[in-house]
Amino acid sequence: MTQKWTPESWRNQPIIQVPTYPDQAKLRETEERLSQYPPLVFAGEARDLRKRLGDVALGKAFLVQGGDCAESFKEFHPDNIRDTFRALLQMAVVLTYAGAVPVVKVARIAGQFAKPRSADTETQGDTELPSYRGDIINGIEFESGARVPDPERMVSAYSQAAATLNLLRAFATGGYAGLEYVHRWNRGFVADSPEGARYEDLANRIEEALDFMNACGIDAESTPQLHGTELYTSHEALLLGYEQALTRVDSTTGEWYDTSAHMLWIGDRTRQPDGAHVEFLRGVQNPIGMKCGPSLDPDELIRLIDLLNPDNDPGRLTLITRYGADNVTEHLPKLLRKVKAEGRHVVWSCDPMHGNTIKASTGYKTRPFDRILKEVKDVFAVHKAEGTYAGGIHVEMTGQNVTECIGGAHALTEDDLSSRYHTHCDPRLNANQALELAFLLAEAIKEERDAGAHVKAS
Repeated sequence: MTQKWTPESWRNQPIIQVPTYPDQAKLRETEERLSQYPPLVFAGEARDLRKRLGDVALGKAFLVQGGDCAESFKEFHPDNIRDTFRALLQMAVVLTYAGAVPVVKVARIAGQFAKPRSADTETQGDTELPSYRGDIINGIEFESGARVPDPERMVSAYSQAAATLNLLRAFATGGYAGLEYVHRWNRGFVADSPEGARYEDLANRIEEALDFMNACGIDAESTPQLHGTELYTSHEALLLGYEQALTRVDSTTGEWYDTSAHMLWIGDRTRQPDGAHVEFLRGVQNPIGMKCGPSLDPDELIRLIDLLNPDNDPGRLTLITRYGADNVTEHLPKLLRKVKAEGRHVVWSCDPMHGNTIKASTGYKTRPFDRILKEVKDVFAVHKAEGTYAGGIHVEMTGQNVTECIGGAHALTEDDLSSRYHTHCDPRLNANQALELAFLLAEAIKEERDAGAHVKAS
């Protein structure tokens, strides 16, 4: 891939996982219209995130990335945005205390509309229709008209993303994200959880730290960091026509940024070194991610790293591993050793969701909480053994009280799935399960940190 990069150079490369629009003239007109719209995020914000992720790559911070599997037009509501924002904050506070490092918060929101699919069509009974590819492309209803890709949906997605970002910025800076509030929410979680006694000690320690800070005069009035927070947005850069339309030259640096989100990632299905998705993302200066599944060879990974991060900048590239609970020890060590030996700077993050999807006896897709937790623990153990840094987690979650993943402290079963199964694509952790995962991970991080401090002291 030696050609000069331009925002449209991806159009000369092989491409998969994109729809075929029947009305090409309407598609071109819609993309041109979008290219005149204001940016959704600013280049300076993307640079700030890249700097924060540089700290993660160097072991000085931790990344929490989470949100919807696929945002939908139907479930667009301020309460849903608020609740997901709140759940991410709660996770971040627990992990900040446990790791004694800042937590970088990146939401899968305000743009996570397009989804890759394992097949181009799906069948119900005797009827075969094009697969649903996310609300930005076609409709989820199983009828022929809804499944026709419609370019106008990109405009609807842009509008929803703009409104979502407006509300998120208000939450982040308007006092709702104050540390005292977040801890109070976590206290409520501990009180209500069947496993609450297990988390009581960690909650008490956080409360003691807050009391100490208050006694020293460090509070929301004197310290702005306790009153608000930084939250960044991300999504998979799958629908490249939409991404190109929102790619602009930064007036301060002269560099290209995709202003649809602060961070974009390439999926496990679309990371071909000579493919369109790699070609597009290699040229924008946002921090970018790449999903790494079992089929990724270490040598190919180095080739991809060199394409996507030729300057070896620590905050540029996040590698998001996704194996399944039983496959971590077989695949992850090879990649860690190769990247470490080659001296490449990356963020290593764990996606424990995608490799652990099963079909329940009731017909629903689900993900067992114990398998999600096992993958996280195994990833951290492998990193420790290899002398590398497990820098983050990447989860599909929602702030709603859904019943899509089985297990957890509330012991959801396959029979519970039908009661509140709302996802438009894959099963998500609900707010309690997401926070429970954060507490369990915090226990492991704090034990390791305490053990390291003991070794140094002796």
